[in-house]
Amino acid sequence: MDKLFYGKQTVEEDDIQAVVDVLKGPLITCGPKVVEFEKRLCEYTGANYAVAVSSGTAALHCACIAAGIGPGDEVITTPITFAASANCALYCGATPVFADIDPDTYNIDTNSIRKNITQKTKAIIAVDYTGQVVEVNTIRQICDEHNLIFIEDAAHSIGSSYNGVKVGNIADYTTFSFHPVKTITGGEGGAILTNDGSAYKRLLLARGHGITHDKDLMEDLPHEGIWCYEQIGLGYNYRMTDFQSAMLISQLGKIERFKERRREISKKYELAFKDIQGIILQKTIPESDTCRHIFVIQLDLDKLTCTRREFFDEMSAKNIQCQVHYIPVYWFPYYQKMGYKRGLCPVAENVYRGILSIPLYPLLTDEEVDYVIYTIKSLVEKYCIK
Repeated sequence: MDKLFYGKQTVEEDDIQAVVDVLKGPLITCGPKVVEFEKRLCEYTGANYAVAVSSGTAALHCACIAAGIGPGDEVITTPITFAASANCALYCGATPVFADIDPDTYNIDTNSIRKNITQKTKAIIAVDYTGQVVEVNTIRQICDEHNLIFIEDAAHSIGSSYNGVKVGNIADYTTFSFHPVKTITGGEGGAILTNDGSAYKRLLLARGHGITHDKDLMEDLPHEGIWCYEQIGLGYNYRMTDFQSAMLISQLGKIERFKERRREISKKYELAFKDIQGIILQKTIPESDTCRHIFVIQLDLDKLTCTRREFFDEMSAKNIQCQVHYIPVYWFPYYQKMGYKRGLCPVAENVYRGILSIPLYPLLTDEEVDYVIYTIKSLVEKYCIK
């Protein structure tokens, strides 16, 4: 059997042809496919506005810029995430503050959010870990009570819904990632969605050097012709190409199929592992209609005679390449040098010690899924304390 990875892109012939068609055309960046993709995202999610960018990290940075986050501000986020969820605050001169996670869902703990709010708190960046939507209603209530901005890091959760409302149409800003292991991919890429028209204009400026061609926004130069533009703020080159957009338009048309296959595999895993001593499963909340990006098991190391590393290595030796999502962000040397200490979020650190991401992607066959299940069960049986 070929090596199975924790995640893998599904790229089909029509996706490839969509890219080829753009590459043969006159515009391969800053063209109509970007606008079309943004429109399709709005149609799919119900959001009013979408801004396509070069990566999920760029999306988070632009959201922070548009939200007015700056020096002296604090931004609350989770430590069990990719570093970009916290780094985006640093990019703007703000300070990341780490709230602990819920021990059952692994999403940010709303009680810990409340405990970490200060006079400096400007925003909450809540991450839909594995694709399960955070406790939106409670986070929205907290934001309203304290006049905070709600940024939903939905890098994992395109296709998910909360109480029937699709992710992308919930928070003040929602950010997506289109990295190859995500539910849909453009090779790379990201997007920010919002329902606020003025926020949308700020996002466009953040994406494109702070430059505008809109004569209503231009401040000094006479608008003599289509060549006229002004830089009215400080932005970045975070543009998405047209060939990426073409691929993403094609992929977005398949998202329900991808979502259904991910659900089928996840359901098989849940049924297989729900009563297995030595394995703890992530719990779900009924409000979240989840499209899983990754499937995580937690090894109950108190009931096993092996370490996670030993379990990981044995899985790899059997051609199943797992991953760990994630090392707590503030454990990294860069954050340690800023003064963050281990022990800051004890629940997150305890969960981290046992979590393992196992294969989940639409191209997995039923036979391969069964092989993953058999291998995990065999190893747990081998190492389980009798």
